[in-house]
Amino acid sequence: MDKNSFDPNIELPLMESFYTIQGEGFHSGKAAYFIRLGGCDVGCVWCDVKDSWDADKWPLKKIDDIVDDAYQYESRLAVITGGEPFMYDMHGLTKRLLQKGFHVNVETSGAHPFTGMVDWVCLSPKKFKAPLEHWYDRADELKIIIFNKSDFKWAEEHAEKVGSDCKLMLQPEWSKREEMMPLIVEYVKENPNWGISLQTHKYLQIP
Repeated sequence: MDKNSFDPNIELPLMESFYTIQGEGFHSGKAAYFIRLGGCDVGCVWCDVKDSWDADKWPLKKIDDIVDDAYQYESRLAVITGGEPFMYDMHGLTKRLLQKGFHVNVETSGAHPFTGMVDWVCLSPKKFKAPLEHWYDRADELKIIIFNKSDFKWAEEHAEKVGSDCKLMLQPEWSKREEMMPLIVEYVKENPNWGISLQTHKYLQIP
């Protein structure tokens, strides 16, 4: 989808939106309204939402309608994810969510420039397209997906770049969880500055 074919301060390609429980990361277990935008150019081979990659598959939806849908539910925690949401200017969506009293969390690879106004940044760097350097200063949470043993060293390379208050989380890639989880447990025991992120929504079969 051509970014110039629509105004992201008015409408965005929406893959899906839903009210659920945040299943992973530092805010795991909290009720949250998820806004999943279509479009991603990072290309993770193990991505579990590859349908999100092609923005043209998903309809443009007015930002006011997206926010109005979220406001129907009890939680005022909104999670903007994708795809890669920062392929688009996030000023319009984040501003409207904040005006409605939402705590705005974003999940990003950091491959595109930061835009908008948010309360919490979960930075999850990917090897397939490196984060822009300014994301490390903005990250409240660094979530590293562990696919193989070499990813622990890779995780530490990113941890050196974030602020001292940034929450450090290691998460097993879902298809490798039985193999990687014991290694992650031992690593966190030896390096307690890290925590474990589990995709609890998958274990509990929560959408």
